[in-house]
Amino acid sequence: MIQKNHKAILEETSELRTKATDLFVKLRDQLCNALETYETKLTSNSKKFEKDSWSRAGGGGGISSLLRGITFEKAGVHTSTVYGDLPPGVLEKNINSKLSSQFWASGISVIIHPKNPFIPSAHMNLRMIISEDYWFGGGADLTPMLTQKRTQEDLDTKLFHKYMREACDNHLNANFDEFKKNCDDYFIIKHRNENRGTGGIFFDNYRSPNSLDDLDFLETVGNNFIKAYCEIIEMNINKEWTDSDREQQLYYRGRYVEFNLMYDKGTIFGLKTGGNINSILSSLPPIVSW
Repeated sequence: MIQKNHKAILEETSELRTKATDLFVKLRDQLCNALETYETKLTSNSKKFEKDSWSRAGGGGGISSLLRGITFEKAGVHTSTVYGDLPPGVLEKNINSKLSSQFWASGISVIIHPKNPFIPSAHMNLRMIISEDYWFGGGADLTPMLTQKRTQEDLDTKLFHKYMREACDNHLNANFDEFKKNCDDYFIIKHRNENRGTGGIFFDNYRSPNSLDDLDFLETVGNNFIKAYCEIIEMNINKEWTDSDREQQLYYRGRYVEFNLMYDKGTIFGLKTGGNINSILSSLPPIVSW
């Protein structure tokens, strides 16, 4: 088998890369509009996402969208497309083979930290990456911030998993049980031997024989994330919370910080490839306690 070089793969995937970047922008706009609805209508507030474009010195850039409101203390919905020299140790795919010295990556990254402790924090990331080959990755997961809701039997988690299972249905190589286990194994705070949240799906090095089906899978994950999270908001937004609930929320937010700064591959990838620091670290909640 003849190994293709990075330039040849970029040419081969030109149309596919355009479709991927367009998809990420489309999902960004849909999610921003959905979240703004809860700020502008349900809270009679005018808070909207503030967008900021940035450029990467080595090639590429993106748009950071950040919301600080009443329903959502902090929500970040970011898209980026970056390329250029591949920093050592950034990608783990085919670690026993020689990776191309060049890379191209495009994706969407989402993190939502609501004010109401009954509404769980949520995260989603979808991406397409090219080095010596191309593949897809990403996932979506839920982090309840109240002890009573941090179980697999909680209604929010069960609903979220139902939507993620449906996203995997009828897509080549998309196995919910496998992706759920990946998520559970990945989002572990190792030094505390506990999970960050109640999981979802996580996949990397994903590629089936049909790349258009792969993009459709990414789009379905994105759409189902929006549907599931909006339903979860509706189920919890009117629940009254106490100072004790707030204390629990801030406590588990501290766990969120520990994982993201110590173990999260997306954070590491963004920092090592020279991404926008404000976008990368927007995953950190605004107020925490230990």
